[in-house]
Amino acid sequence: MNPDAAERVQAIVEERGDCELVIHPQCFLSDGHFAGPDEARLSALREVMADPAIDAVWFARGGYGSNRIAEAAVADLPNDAQGKIYMGYSDAGFLLAGFHKAGLEVAWGPMPQDAIRGDHGLGDGVAAVHRALDWLIRREPTALEPALGAAAMAFNLTVLSSLLGTPLEPDFGGVDLLVEEVSEQLYRIDRTMFHVTASANVRRASRIRLGRVSDILANDPEFGRDEAAIVEEWCARAGITYDGRADIGHDVRNRVVPFGRRFR
Repeated sequence: MNPDAAERVQAIVEERGDCELVIHPQCFLSDGHFAGPDEARLSALREVMADPAIDAVWFARGGYGSNRIAEAAVADLPNDAQGKIYMGYSDAGFLLAGFHKAGLEVAWGPMPQDAIRGDHGLGDGVAAVHRALDWLIRREPTALEPALGAAAMAFNLTVLSSLLGTPLEPDFGGVDLLVEEVSEQLYRIDRTMFHVTASANVRRASRIRLGRVSDILANDPEFGRDEAAIVEEWCARAGITYDGRADIGHDVRNRVVPFGRRFR
């Protein structure tokens, strides 16, 4: 975790005065691409899951790596893992999927690292942190994606594709399935949608909605259609209802999506 982000989030929490934030030392480790070796990250996660004094586990950032520990994190859950809420997005989706399948309360939503992000200035990242805390602390409805169905899930599209066929894959039956993407070429989005919509499980979703697709990489030659057209076409081929856009994405406007029906 970026130390500047940690400092800024702690300042926000202190200013709010309605919660206490404890950042695990593991968040500041470094091991190549990762915030410490797999064993250290898994141990830290299991530690906070088992701690009865902790009400919520808020993933510091969504960098690649949670897939490497997700199955082990879900195995033999400690008793105190229940009763907490787990929040994050991006690659944290591997953990969200596995935890939800195991019966834990999870939500897609902004993370501490977002405190130093912003499309239009510093205030955006701060607002994202407040939005997440508003949900974690008091279940503030204004923090939610505004058009959620009775049951919902949200994933980065590449993460969702990678989940399919693994022990972490949740049941998508009747779910309002929201997807978003970042830093991919349109042809890769097309290929990923082929795989996602070929899933019999995904075809049981009540609908698919598309969040923001940002930082689209150059396609040579031009792909010839945009991300919305790609998603709509693959949904039509698979017989899945495509129901337009959703207010989620890899940005500070990202909104909260609680998984399942328990919060509705």
